[in-house]
Amino acid sequence: MMARSALQKDKIFTLLLRTARLRLVKPLVSVFYRPMLPLLPIHRLPENAHWVALHHPQPEYALHLLILPKQAIASLSDTRMDDPNLYADLFVIIQKLITAYKLENSAYRLISNGGQNQSIPIWHWHLICETVSTNSK
Repeated sequence: MMARSALQKDKIFTLLLRTARLRLVKPLVSVFYRPMLPLLPIHRLPENAHWVALHHPQPEYALHLLILPKQAIASLSDTRMDDPNLYADLFVIIQKLITAYKLENSAYRLISNGGQNQSIPIWHWHLICETVSTNSK
């Protein structure tokens, strides 16, 4: 029953991501992102005041996690430089995920897409690993 519920949540989240990529919808994403984030049907991993981590609904790797800001930041070039906690909290989440998934001795990557590679207009990170230990979370 729980696996079915998780699958339904992933399908809904995937549909929302596809909708956010539509040319007419993209400008609205930044307006509705912050109030909608708490309502998204996702299983939250570690989160803090600025960031939330979750499993990617359409994973391309054995481990594919998303790290999303809690505020609407359109791109890396739109980030505020006056809040050092935004960046400190990002690295706290990343460290927690690396520890939780035992990635320290694995070949993991941290990716942030931009420009034409950014499919939705919210700056976010992908923590990926092509092989995951059987002892991982």
